[in-house]
Amino acid sequence: MATLSANTPRAYEGGDRNDLPVIAADIIYEGAAVGIVSGSGHARPLQAGDKFAGFAKEQADNSAGAAAAITVRVQEKGKIKLNVSGAVITDIGAPIYASDDNTFTKTATSNTLIGFVHRFVSSGVVIVDYDVAYGKMIDLASTLFAPAP
Repeated sequence: MATLSANTPRAYEGGDRNDLPVIAADIIYEGAAVGIVSGSGHARPLQAGDKFAGFAKEQADNSAGAAAAITVRVQEKGKIKLNVSGAVITDIGAPIYASDDNTFTKTATSNTLIGFVHRFVSSGVVIVDYDVAYGKMIDLASTLFAPAP
């Protein structure tokens, strides 16, 4: 393409928010961790191993709808207060994972990385710095550093 020679208005999207199509016959509640279904790309209440898509800003009730009949608005990055099993004051910087839309842990296993401890609040409660980009970076690193075939 050639360089611009005139003003070119573009369609911009608002920073850290996204609207994602919801899986059929499910409800994503406000505050839920949202995951992306591998293969279909639809949003759902996060399940272990899903790609993290953010936290639902409002309820998305697609319980009677077909896939992608509605969207869910998600906040893709920020800081959020979460109950994290076993979180202690020395966990600053520790990775935090989700095993479902409301269960957060320091255990990786097959869970989904959502962010890192930003601040300790009290026993089992921390502020988590979350970002959907963290998962994308892990995917990229896996691709770049995969063993040669």
